[in-house]
Amino acid sequence: QVQLVESGGGLVQAGGSLGLSCAASGSIFNINVMGWYRQAPGKQRELVATITTGGRTNYVDSVKGRFTISRDNAKNTVYLQMMSLKPEDTAVYYCYAVKRIERLYESYDNEYWGQGTQVTVSS
Repeated sequence: QVQLVESGGGLVQAGGSLGLSCAASGSIFNINVMGWYRQAPGKQRELVATITTGGRTNYVDSVKGRFTISRDNAKNTVYLQMMSLKPEDTAVYYCYAVKRIERLYESYDNEYWGQGTQVTVSS
């Protein structure tokens, strides 16, 4: 099992900045992808950004140029630096990790989620 503990978040004015971090613990071997999803009230959960062990990143178009995801593999921690925040960024942000499970005759991925942290951007 993998446990994900988020920190950061809170209330910020539009145009401001905020940082999130997420530390993984437990069975952390072979966690290939870490990232962040978010869910606004009345909306589906959406991908914000992901990063692989090798540092390859992926962002949803709406945050490109404003958010930066990074990862410290030694600390098993992923970060999300959010700048130029907009009211539409308001959501619960969830840390996400994908662990590769390799057995003798099969391989598959397990997904893990953090408990979520609220980000509120006031206009």
